[in-house]
Amino acid sequence: MPQQPPVRRTPTRPSRPDASMSLLTNVMDHSLDDGYAEAAERKKAAGAGGMPKTLRARLGLAAGLVLAALVVTVGAAQARVAAPVVAKEREELIDRIDRETDTADKLEGSVDKLRDDVGDRQREALKKSGGEDQSELVAILSGAVAVHGPGVKLVVNDAKEATTGGDGNPRETNGFSDTGRVRDRDMQRVINGLWESGAEAVSINGQRLTALSAIRAAGDAILVDNKPLVPPYTVLAVGDGKRLSTRFQNSADGLYLHALQENYGIRTAISTEDDVRLPVAPSVTVRTAQPNTEKNEKGTS
Repeated sequence: MPQQPPVRRTPTRPSRPDASMSLLTNVMDHSLDDGYAEAAERKKAAGAGGMPKTLRARLGLAAGLVLAALVVTVGAAQARVAAPVVAKEREELIDRIDRETDTADKLEGSVDKLRDDVGDRQREALKKSGGEDQSELVAILSGAVAVHGPGVKLVVNDAKEATTGGDGNPRETNGFSDTGRVRDRDMQRVINGLWESGAEAVSINGQRLTALSAIRAAGDAILVDNKPLVPPYTVLAVGDGKRLSTRFQNSADGLYLHALQENYGIRTAISTEDDVRLPVAPSVTVRTAQPNTEKNEKGTS
């Protein structure tokens, strides 16, 4: 059989790597629209493009460039001149703030010294008002002196779920059972219960309480004499430790605190202490009471 000539195949050209991106390739190769290109060519042929041809046009362009350069130069010069003035005013303001801060610190120190002096004079007046035993008792009950002795330590804290509340925000809940937060009225009952159970001196979170102390609320915060407290609330009471603890827990206020623990998750812990220390009250101010001098005058007449 005659052999057939081999079939010659035309070699195929490899396809371009960007063949699948024909649209992007067209955009890159023809970045300027054909219509815009033709308009630019016509404008160039008519002599309307490029640099100005006449002397007047060139002078106008040069004047514009000089004016722009002048504006930029003047602005830079003004900024350079104003920078030291601004820096000087800033330094003067910082110095003034430092001076006023030092003055406020000195005044605060003077207030503290005067407060201490007033406290010393009040304690001296209490000692001179009667017998030594009576003056010491009055000083202790009024919070004019620091005290220490056996007593009890009572810690009251919000419930563990108080941080979540009913809807995840305790500040937006109205029901006490939804938040488990300790309220000002709860601490009022606790303090009154300790007094009634025989406590001789009481403090909350290091603040000494007296007959004139006020426990109030501001939003969710508890204030003692207008000073905010942060939970947990640590109450220290001086007295006969075991007897004071037993009497308080069996009192109506102690049972109330136990009910808060059982029903709302309020955390409480009470323990007897061999020695608790209470500071002096921040201020001992008598607003209404006056000394009775009639008895002394009758005795001397």
